[in-house]
Amino acid sequence: QVQLVESGGGLVQDGGSLRLSCAASGGTFSDYVLGWFRQVPEKEREFVAAITWTGRTYSSDSLKGRFTISRDNAKSTVYLQMNSLKPEDTAVYYCAADQYRGRFGKQSYEYAYWGQGTQVTVSS
Repeated sequence: QVQLVESGGGLVQDGGSLRLSCAASGGTFSDYVLGWFRQVPEKEREFVAAITWTGRTYSSDSLKGRFTISRDNAKSTVYLQMNSLKPEDTAVYYCAADQYRGRFGKQSYEYAYWGQGTQVTVSS
């Protein structure tokens, strides 16, 4: 059973930066693609970015350039570096994982494992 624990959320001012971390355990890390989603109340979870064991990445077009996903396989940890944050980036950010099947999933139902989420609040 894969377990994911996010950290690094918090309150930041408009234009600031945050780095989220997601520590994975309980699975063979190299088999999985790890992704980040975010969600605001009354809306569906929105895909942010995903990364494979070998470092292949796929990011939302709307966030590319400000958000960067990376992973440290030795630490079984995936990161989301968020720069130039805007108030509309305020959301709960979730880490997700699933076995990699040759393509990146952009829908939440394509990921079997989820973390508990971490709140990111960007003040104007």
